Amino acid sequence: MEKQENRILAKYKKEVVPALIKEFGYKNVNQVPKLEKIVLNMGLGDVKGNSKSFNIAVDELAVISGQKPIVTTAKKSISNFSLREGQKIGAKVTLRGERMYEFFDRLTAIALPRVRDFRGISDKSFDGKGNYSMGIKEQLIFQEIVYEKVEKIRGFDITFVTTAKTDKEAKALLKALGLPFAK
Repeated sequence: MEKQENRILAKYKKEVVPALIKEFGYKNVNQVPKLEKIVLNMGLGDVKGNSKSFNIAVDELAVISGQKPIVTTAKKSISNFSLREGQKIGAKVTLRGERMYEFFDRLTAIALPRVRDFRGISDKSFDGKGNYSMGIKEQLIFQEIVYEKVEKIRGFDITFVTTAKTDKEAKALLKALGLPFAK
């Protein structure tokens, strides 16, 4: 049985590439920007002493992304934050390929519309090199999260890394893929 191509990837090939070639006048199809990876990052400094809470948060990130997160540790000790070098302070996941497109589809079609009073995401968070970052205030917008098992409402950051050279190209790509920017 042949595996069906992801909806977002098919849309990228059939609609987005021709539209971006027309809009920016690319000479070669390989010049068209594409989504390289999506990075999810959850800072867990508030539960650094409580390993049970830390593991619950890491498991939630794994359920949302469909991939096992990498636990991040402190690079150096900072006494003001009672932080020791090597202490667990967060978790991150880098999504590429099939999982990346599948996550993007779930984010745009299911999760973001579930945000209360949602009017689109800000277009002010581009980094100048064609990458876009946004924050999610609560993990509950993802339907994979079981509400009864949630210990604490947590947010996390999502970074869309593209091959675009400018923010204008990156915004056109993400908008064409279906990311709902505010008017």
